[in-house]
Formats: sequence, structure tokens, C-alpha cells
Amino acid sequence: MRDHTLKQFDADMEVIRTAVLNMGGLVEQQLLRAINTLKSGDAEAAQDVLADEGRINALQVEIDQLCSQIISKRQPAAIDLRIIMTFIKTINDLERIGDEAKKVATKSQQIHDSKRITAAQLHELTWLSETARQMVQKALDALARLDVKAAAEVLREDEKVDAEFVSIVRQMASYMMEDPRTISACIEIVLIAKAIERIGDHAKNICEYVVHVVKGKDVRHASLAEIQQEIGKG
Repeated sequence: MRDHTLKQFDADMEVIRTAVLNMGGLVEQQLLRAINTLKSGDAEAAQDVLADEGRINALQVEIDQLCSQIISKRQPAAIDLRIIMTFIKTINDLERIGDEAKKVATKSQQIHDSKRITAAQLHELTWLSETARQMVQKALDALARLDVKAAAEVLREDEKVDAEFVSIVRQMASYMMEDPRTISACIEIVLIAKAIERIGDHAKNICEYVVHVVKGKDVRHASLAEIQQEIGKG
């Protein structure tokens, strides 16, 4: 009887894990469409980003319910409970990544329509968005494999994204002081950059959950050096 119970628990956990990764795949597609809108200002791509929201929200609710059911029925402990809580927190981060992708798509379409973005500015935002997208992809891979070393790579990437965001904000501030006519366009560029930076933050969150699952230590407010030290422990 005990063996049967364990097998059923493993099967239930695999169902949830698969659903989380499927949701992650949808969010990655949404993010790709948002980046395409950023590059081209394509209105159709922007509409596709908005259309993805319903499916992503439905998956979030479904996975949340599955996690609640397995907690009440199986009463997991230790690493099993940490994994389930990680799934719950991850789907919240994924849903928020989708929200930020919508902001990127909407603002990108607006700024292209008004022709208020230069080639250099577009290049910077594109680099930032591609880096954030790769962070999301790597974070989901780290979650799928519970790979703390892969998670640490994403945490390092987040520092680069944060630095680039600060650079863009400073640049836009300089433009606005030099020419007040650029204020509206610069604010929109900062809003796009901020949405992308937040996507990187959510990818970072997922990786911190992975470290917590594997190492049993909450590292949400730890420095990168402290997290790397924790990962390096046997």
C-alpha cells in the first residue's frame, strides 16, 4: 500500500511539473512575440501577445488548484513540500512575466507608430530583451533539472541586465535635459526597459527557488557571492 501511495504521489508531482513547464513555454512564446513587436512595431505580433494572456492565466489557476489538492491529500514534507511551494511561486512569476511582455509589446507598438525611437536605442532595448528572454529560458531549464549551477548563471546575468537598465535610464535623463521635446519618447523607452528589467527579476526569482529546493536555504535576499558560496557547499 505504501509503495502504491508513493508511486501515485510521484505521478501527481509529474503532472504538476509538466503543467508548470508548459506554462513556461507559453510565456516564452509570448515574450518572443513581444520582442518581435519591439524590433518591428508589428501590430499583429502585439495583438498575439495580448491574446496569450487568457491561456496563461487559466494555466496559473489550474496549477494552483493541483498544488493545493496534493498538499491537502498527501501532506508532503521537506524537499517535496519545497518543490510544490516552488511550483506555486514560479507560476506567479511566470504570470507576471506575461504581464511585463504585454507592456513591452504595447509600448513598442506605440513608439514605432510615432517614429520616436532611434536605431541605437532600439539596438540597446533589443539586446536587453534578448538577454532577459534567455534568462527566462535558462531559469525554466534550471527548474526542470533542479540544477543550481545553471541557476547561478542566470543570477549573474541579472546583474548585467540591471546595469544596462541603469545605463538606459541615465542616457534618457541626459536626452530629456538637453532637449525637452524628447521627454515623451524617452519616458516610453524607460518604461519598456523597466518592463524588460522586471522580466529578468522574475527569472532570477525562479532560480532562487531552485537553490532553495536543492540546498534547503532561502536565498532571496542574499548577495550573488553568498548564493555562489551556498551552491559550492557539498
